[in-house]
Amino acid sequence: MTEPVRIFHNPRCSKSRQTLELLKDQGIEPEIIRYLETPPTEQALQDILEALDFEPRQLMRTGEQEYKELGLDNADLSRKQLITAMVATPKLIERPIVLAKGKAAIGRPPENVLTIL
Repeated sequence: MTEPVRIFHNPRCSKSRQTLELLKDQGIEPEIIRYLETPPTEQALQDILEALDFEPRQLMRTGEQEYKELGLDNADLSRKQLITAMVATPKLIERPIVLAKGKAAIGRPPENVLTIL
């Protein structure tokens, strides 16, 4: 059995809603993970970063007030510290993230996810 397509979704985000709609238009009913309510674990974020071939800051919303308040712009912070911060403050995680077939894509723009389906 193959893993379902999953989307880390924020229904208040227009790009997230557009990406979800795009998936449904492709005939895909993804597993919806409302990551603000159910944040990913540190291991899940590690796996996502690996699938994206990203460093933690590439997956962070650096414009969020919490990013500055928590001092996450400090270049001395470790990968683990940044991942821990995203788990503790999921608002910092870029969205939407779609996982399919062992791959990951950020839906910015939403059409990006088509490359992994």
